[in-house]
Amino acid sequence: METADAVVVGAGHHGLIAAARLADAGWDVVVLEAQSEVGGAVRSTEHTPGYITDVFSAFYPLAVASPGFDDLDLTSHGLRWSRAPLAFGHPNGPEDGHAAVVHPDVAATADQLASYDPRDGQAWLELVEQWHEIRSALLGLLFRPFPPIRSVIGLLRAVGTPAVLRLARFLVLPAGQMVRELFRSDQARLLILGNALHADIPLDAPGSGVMGYLLTMLAQDSGFPVPVGGSGQLSAALRRRCETAGARVVVDSPVERIEVTGGRATGVTARDGRRWRARRAVLANVSAPALYSRLLSPSDVPARLLTDLEAFEWDTPVVKINYALDSKIGWNSRNLAGAGTVHVGAGFADVTRATADIETGTIPEHPFLLFGQMTTADPTRSPDGTESAWSYSHLPRGLVDDRSAEILAERMDRVMEEYAPGFGASIVDRQVQTPTELQASDANLFGGAVNGGTAQLFQQLIFRPTPGLGGAVTPIDGLFLASAAAHPGGGVHGACGTNAARAALGSAGVRGLPRRYLTRKTLHHLMR
Repeated sequence: METADAVVVGAGHHGLIAAARLADAGWDVVVLEAQSEVGGAVRSTEHTPGYITDVFSAFYPLAVASPGFDDLDLTSHGLRWSRAPLAFGHPNGPEDGHAAVVHPDVAATADQLASYDPRDGQAWLELVEQWHEIRSALLGLLFRPFPPIRSVIGLLRAVGTPAVLRLARFLVLPAGQMVRELFRSDQARLLILGNALHADIPLDAPGSGVMGYLLTMLAQDSGFPVPVGGSGQLSAALRRRCETAGARVVVDSPVERIEVTGGRATGVTARDGRRWRARRAVLANVSAPALYSRLLSPSDVPARLLTDLEAFEWDTPVVKINYALDSKIGWNSRNLAGAGTVHVGAGFADVTRATADIETGTIPEHPFLLFGQMTTADPTRSPDGTESAWSYSHLPRGLVDDRSAEILAERMDRVMEEYAPGFGASIVDRQVQTPTELQASDANLFGGAVNGGTAQLFQQLIFRPTPGLGGAVTPIDGLFLASAAAHPGGGVHGACGTNAARAALGSAGVRGLPRRYLTRKTLHHLMR
């Protein structure tokens, strides 16, 4: 049996960040990863010779903005960022020849929006001004441990007490209502609506607007950056950061069980029988159902928690298509040639249909796509004049079979042909990643869900992953949840790993760190 101060289960980006922060504090840390390489859903490969493919996630605006990546100094460990000339665009239907796009310059974006409606240019400038006032406090509110008391105080200072209720109302608005209040033109409204569709929250549901607002403002603020050489370079830099701090990373070591003695997590057992004892903590970068229903013995988990998990809601399954193209894409809207991300398939007239089909159990006939032009964002991804690209869309919950995935993939190709005639003829290679394949590559992507559980309000904040467990602390002493199953949820922002590491250090009484907000006694009371 090997021994460490902390054992981290899972070397996705949250697990690696947690390990680095614990190692920085002087702890002896080992990270155990089931796959043969680190990174979880932040990995890339050369599936087609000469073309680098991001296998899962691709653009990382949250990574450059979130407090979870603060002070890691990944550039010193080989990470370099690249950005497309335009952050993203959203055409208003296939025939739109002048899609709304976000330029690096605020005034240029405002000028374009003013060409649709003069009032929208000024509205954009005012929205960006508001963002700059609240940026730091809002990011803390979204990504620091719950309850984020300091961030609330920061918001009060930024906008003033009389205006804070208006801001609170704004942040919980449904996306559809938010854009109607902000803008007059359909084109301007699509910028936020398309980003809101990155999550699985219906556009008429409370809280859907904040995701669209956040991603849109980050696009204007810092663009949608990508790691030079592929998303795997971000994970490689995180691994080097961990190992430089003294942590050990062990791949091909799936964990079979977390051991609990006297109500405290004391170590883990791998599938091959190897055991690691944890002197201080076990941090689990795994899904909530996997942690409580598979890795722990039922006798170690409060009965109420197991009951609550029966209602755990996954986000909708993803189907992703990776393309190697022999030429640049011939968009009907020529200005999309410079956009890293393109929202395709949902003009303003039918944007609500993008979620309505999914919520009613129907494979979308005309799906909404998130589309990435990776060589446009990073020229190292494929030869000059070509494009490494991908698109992804969603199936209804429960439809994870390969036939449903293939039907959706065929419709996704058809949508691309409508918006960029001749697209199909430029395909050198095409790879469909079904929900089954996504889960096989990363167990946390259960059934093709990429968010660690729905982002809807009933499973966020203090309700994530279940009521009363709104963060890294679990009902088992010395065990911390370090995945997207914990607040603040999905996305490559590092907050879940950072928060888990801080909770573990605080639990161990490290000076200068806050004690956990919920005591074990309180947690056990909530779970009864």
